[in-house]
Amino acid sequence: MNEPVDLVIHGGRIVSPETVIEASIAIRGETIVAVGAPDAMPEAKETFDATGLHILPGAIDVHVHFRDPGYTHKEDFESGTAAAAFGGVTTVFDMPNTIPTVADGETLKAKHAIAASKAHVDYGLYAVLGEDTIDKVPELIEAGIIGFKCYMGNTFGRIPTPSTGAMLEAFEVVAPTGKRISLHAETNSVMERRQKRLTESGRTDPLAHLASRPAVVAVEAVARAAILAEWTGARIHILHISSAAELGPLRDAKARGVDITGETCPHYLMLGEADYARCRGIIRVNPPVRESVNNEPLWAGLLDGTIDMIATDHAPHTPEEKTRADIWSVDCGFPGVETQMPLMLTEVAAGRYDIRDYVRWSAVNPAKVWGLYPKKGAILPGADADFAFVDLDHAWTLRDADLQSRSKISPWDGRKVVGLPRHTMVRGRFVMKDRALVTDTKGHGRSVHAIQQMPEARPLHTDETLSAVIADRPEVAA
Repeated sequence: MNEPVDLVIHGGRIVSPETVIEASIAIRGETIVAVGAPDAMPEAKETFDATGLHILPGAIDVHVHFRDPGYTHKEDFESGTAAAAFGGVTTVFDMPNTIPTVADGETLKAKHAIAASKAHVDYGLYAVLGEDTIDKVPELIEAGIIGFKCYMGNTFGRIPTPSTGAMLEAFEVVAPTGKRISLHAETNSVMERRQKRLTESGRTDPLAHLASRPAVVAVEAVARAAILAEWTGARIHILHISSAAELGPLRDAKARGVDITGETCPHYLMLGEADYARCRGIIRVNPPVRESVNNEPLWAGLLDGTIDMIATDHAPHTPEEKTRADIWSVDCGFPGVETQMPLMLTEVAAGRYDIRDYVRWSAVNPAKVWGLYPKKGAILPGADADFAFVDLDHAWTLRDADLQSRSKISPWDGRKVVGLPRHTMVRGRFVMKDRALVTDTKGHGRSVHAIQQMPEARPLHTDETLSAVIADRPEVAA
């Protein structure tokens, strides 16, 4: 006689990029073992009624800053992953600009220990790829990373920007490993000059930040990174796409066969220059929230597949750090991991796109791009039981005071939304249920690097290719 499964979920509507179906889900331990008709489910120790809710694959946010270690007054892995759970996010990728910067194996191991002891949801850890860390690539991979982060432009933490020569060398070293390199794609030299001129002229207002980082800094950086990736075969990911102009070099690179992907964030889709007067320094983020003329092209880029996924760049700070009068002294970023899903589902309710599109951008594509699919990002037998149980019709108001994040200050305070993550499950355990944190799930999260499977990378152009051509045609070398 077969042993009963641990849990069967009945009554929910399961969402994939292709369909929305009413079906039941059977779970044994951490894993989905069956999806189908209620009467086809095995005997279960427990059942859960999800009637009236849509069951989405848990969102995968590939871009968060949980500030742990070094800035835990802003956030830590416990509060950050609690916020993720409330936002229907079951896996997060945390950035390396902490103290110390994640730039070597020992630092990475120490951060793994912190995350493993605190996380409510699953996670991946980035390491810095820079001028001085190229020789650390093997030990960082061995210690367990989800990918590399390269800072082409300055941002919080002031991690040095590598030269183009160092980037090329770094891409050459990483490419054979198959790991993806995420890029803060802004050209630092342009921004430094612009900010210096603005500061010298006495500009300290919020819009000065936007003026210091025109879209061309991102356009140039995306195009340059794509060329280096094309030459070396490195896989790259463009973080926080903020402007319509970036879509051109991104499309061109994809058409040439470059393994390049991209993300955007709700604030680039939904906010614009008019919000600077309302939010002041709260809205300061890198890259900046741009003119609202960029909103519709970015939505179109998501819908046509130029932009692959939605992320948040969750970047918490204290109210004091976000409300200074001089914009240049305001810390950049704001929380977002908890508000992304309701903000995006509001657009589903408005008819901008379908719930199936949202699942593709929030779960399926991130899992595929980062080598986690179908273990993550899918509601299929064999997948981890990671779900967001969502009430698509629930209208409510976002309030900073209600955020699980330690940073209770954002541009979204008072915004009306439609769509509520009611429960969140990670590997078969509820971590948020009935809008309450399940406290004994602290430490339940695990690193997903162990299940990552990236295919072998293949360069499109290499110096070896040129050498082979010369060998075949000696007259070229003459």
